[in-house]
Amino acid sequence: MIKKIIVSIGLLFSLVSFSQEGTSSPYSFYGIGDVRFKGTAETRSMGGVSVFPDSIHINLQNPAQFASLKLSTLTTGGTYANTKFKTESQEEKARRTSLDYLAVGIPTGKLGFGFGLIPYSSVGYKIQKFADANSPITRRYNGIGGVNKAFFGVGYKLSEKFNIGADVQYNFGTIETKSLRFVDGVQFGTRELNHSDLRGVNFTTALTYQTKFKNKLSFFSSFVLTPGANLKLENSRNIATVQFFSQGGERVIDKVDIDVANTTLKLPTKVAFGAGFGQVKKWLVGSEVVFQKTSDLGNRFNDIDNVSYENATRYSIGGYYIPNYNSYSSYLKKVTYRGGLRYENTGLIINNKSINDFAVNLGLGLPMSGTFSNINLGLEIGKKGTKYYGLVEENYVNITVGLSFSERWFVKRKYD
Repeated sequence: MIKKIIVSIGLLFSLVSFSQEGTSSPYSFYGIGDVRFKGTAETRSMGGVSVFPDSIHINLQNPAQFASLKLSTLTTGGTYANTKFKTESQEEKARRTSLDYLAVGIPTGKLGFGFGLIPYSSVGYKIQKFADANSPITRRYNGIGGVNKAFFGVGYKLSEKFNIGADVQYNFGTIETKSLRFVDGVQFGTRELNHSDLRGVNFTTALTYQTKFKNKLSFFSSFVLTPGANLKLENSRNIATVQFFSQGGERVIDKVDIDVANTTLKLPTKVAFGAGFGQVKKWLVGSEVVFQKTSDLGNRFNDIDNVSYENATRYSIGGYYIPNYNSYSSYLKKVTYRGGLRYENTGLIINNKSINDFAVNLGLGLPMSGTFSNINLGLEIGKKGTKYYGLVEENYVNITVGLSFSERWFVKRKYD
């Protein structure tokens, strides 16, 4: 197990260098950036459905499910994202590789607990608008950073049918955005640099219910509540005169710091309901709906006037199928086949147009021979936004890889 931990930590540090640009979406300019976390590779491959209990996989969306773990589990995952951006007149492509999560779950009888790190949202965009017949000014915009969540959660099995759970999340991060303006043929231009340090704490509580019927079917349901919380931002702004170079760089000639107010963003209250049924070691189908009060969300600075927020809703449906989890003759029969659909109103409104996100998900759970560990692969194909109304349409293909190492820890040896 120690070797596996070392490998996973190595994966973390190899991917963390990408985490500052975990998105290429121009919509990440607003609020706290583009919310990247959609669950582990397993739940994401089912459209984000997280209602199912699991004894060897960590559920990072529902802390009550820590009580369902039977084995100590270390899990980590990352995503390779390939996105095509479209407007009414242009097309561009971008690629990103990012860490999605790193977590540990440990069962102790009726009590289970977990902790880890989730890069929750990212800012990462590069936009350039060239001078044309209508304006001699060329503009460049780019941003990096995001919000991370360090969490600790506990789940407790009240009975064979009920689990309860809660977790605490410490949110932290840095966001830096830069805008450049210059006139073609003029040596000097201007640069505005905005910097925000973010800090805050929030909590999640959860309840699950499951029962078995006489025909071997099981029913599952869940309720998750995350109350709204404040995210405090320490803001700074710098205005500079810069010299531009033909290869794209710039040199600061003179600069001045501008006083800007610190702000507080309201992380939205989130409520999730889920339900599903099936045979646990054979197949399961479920659905989930998530409501977020994102109408309370704002921007980091108070001088952005073309954007507003509405309450967000996400609908998910998905499940899995295992031909024969205990097969000795065929490896493919032991593979877990997953699929799902996700539709989301993100809550972001730009130019009076709601930004929606739709995706189709597929996945495979590949067991490692002789262990309860597995490799989880996911494919997500989707579209976000629209190319009309002066906006950008994102067509994306995401490939997710998750590693889940499950073993018995803290077992007292009978023989030395």
